[in-house]
Amino acid sequence: MSKYKESGVDIKKGNNFVSLIKPKVKKTNIPGVIGNMGSFGGAFDLKKAGFIDPILISATDGVGTKLKIAIETGILNTVGIDLVAMCVNDLICEGAKPLFFLDYFATSKLKISSSVKIIDGIIEGCKQAQCALLGGETAEMPDLYNNNDFDLAGFAVGALERGNSLPSKINDSDLLIGLPSSGFHSNGYSLIRKVIKNENLNWESPNPVDKNSRIKDELLIPTKIYQRILAPLISNKLISGLSHITGGGITENLPRILPNQLSFEIDLNQWKLPRLMSWIIKKSKMTEEEALKTFNCGIGMICVVPKTNFTDFSQYFNDMNEAYYIIGKIKKHKSNSYQGYLI
Repeated sequence: MSKYKESGVDIKKGNNFVSLIKPKVKKTNIPGVIGNMGSFGGAFDLKKAGFIDPILISATDGVGTKLKIAIETGILNTVGIDLVAMCVNDLICEGAKPLFFLDYFATSKLKISSSVKIIDGIIEGCKQAQCALLGGETAEMPDLYNNNDFDLAGFAVGALERGNSLPSKINDSDLLIGLPSSGFHSNGYSLIRKVIKNENLNWESPNPVDKNSRIKDELLIPTKIYQRILAPLISNKLISGLSHITGGGITENLPRILPNQLSFEIDLNQWKLPRLMSWIIKKSKMTEEEALKTFNCGIGMICVVPKTNFTDFSQYFNDMNEAYYIIGKIKKHKSNSYQGYLI
């Protein structure tokens, strides 16, 4: 008779893994978390979190082929931050406060030391997002994944008081404020990997635009989580809309929050393309239009700010020592447009 362990699934090791991460996960708890990790489901009390008449907002996402670089380099402690970021940055675009996060981690064979690093990244992401890691699933599937392969998916839930959702009252002449990305975030990595291979480089190669670092160092910078910086602005209603610049870039994501009668005008000269991103774009021979749909181009989040709120907005960012760029404005509908040159 064959045992489950002999088929590649070690239940005891899985239980030991959960025991190791439990104390770390508990440190992400926020008011509203009920019970302990290990139940069949995670419970959350919205009243204890301070909500009176809440609407729930949910988002789910993954990290994409950025995981391949993490696997091939063995740098596993940052992709968990990416996972949380891709979900909670979407939530806050709805005006929601992130409350809790659940992860799905699937691998060929559970390796405790490596797996703890991955979960540590998720925990760090939850801390940055000010939300609880409420639960998760760890699956060993040797028939689906090879060697060190693994996959990550995440699910976040947030809430807002009824009537406080974003976007809200976006008007002609509102300003478009770009917040810098921390790099490539989690988009365009299938193309990045192809370019690096075509240039006969590898992850240990010197960064072609900065010889003091290696390619892997920049490509594994985690996605910036914008919750801490934006939460006060959302609660004080200084922002009328937010657009998370992920897959599809500025071109595809900004129109998602605009009323039908409005469009945008962006000045591409108001910020600089990150140097390695510019190098990848040139080596791939893509057009400016393609680049704007493939990468965030150095802008991770766009805030729509009424002109009357800009003084307070800029004062807040200056006080927080956070960078921003005035990249354009909302205009009456004709068509979305750009001026200047990105590349």
